[in-house]
Amino acid sequence: MNKKRMLILASASPRRQELLRNAGISFSVQPANVPEQHLAGEAPEQYVRRLAREKAEAVASRAEADAVILAADTEVVLDLVSGSPLGKPRDEGDAMKMLKMLSGRSHFVITGVCLMWQDKNGEWQSKDASETTLVQMLQISEEEMRGYVATGEPMDKAGAYAIQGMASRWIPRIEGCYFNVVGLPVPLVYRMLQENAPQALGGLPDLLIRSR
Repeated sequence: MNKKRMLILASASPRRQELLRNAGISFSVQPANVPEQHLAGEAPEQYVRRLAREKAEAVASRAEADAVILAADTEVVLDLVSGSPLGKPRDEGDAMKMLKMLSGRSHFVITGVCLMWQDKNGEWQSKDASETTLVQMLQISEEEMRGYVATGEPMDKAGAYAIQGMASRWIPRIEGCYFNVVGLPVPLVYRMLQENAPQALGGLPDLLIRSR
């Protein structure tokens, strides 16, 4: 019987942690603290997958041999081919600028995911992938934007909004994975774990089994 491995989430994001907990996936947290710098000419998908790999590699360098590393990077872009990631707002003025860019139009949320584990020879292996969701946003008045920014909710969110929060009132439709917009495409992560490191999943928690 394969020994259960520890899943390490290379992120301090409370949203990613909550999504994993809700899915019944056990994990510990070790933030990667990797600089998030967009390279010239780098397409959005390349960017998020590269950052996810760099985060996973940073944590793997100090992890135990039986660990499985999960890292992710989520960005908001207007164009999937040449768009620059909006990132997280630096201040309230930057948050207002982002919201004005997104207001009344569609945009893309793209997340790069990287999984790292050691094979039977002790060599680190990795697998990365990405998920993209199209998000439609209603027209938002400047007064509404200012009120939203004043709540502080946009300040640590890519694109300056949280679909699971107050910004939900302005998002009538999405195409793709909802959890991806929150910060982690859970079905994609689950499939990657099943295919590459099933020992990190174990069984469903007893609490979930009893509640069925």
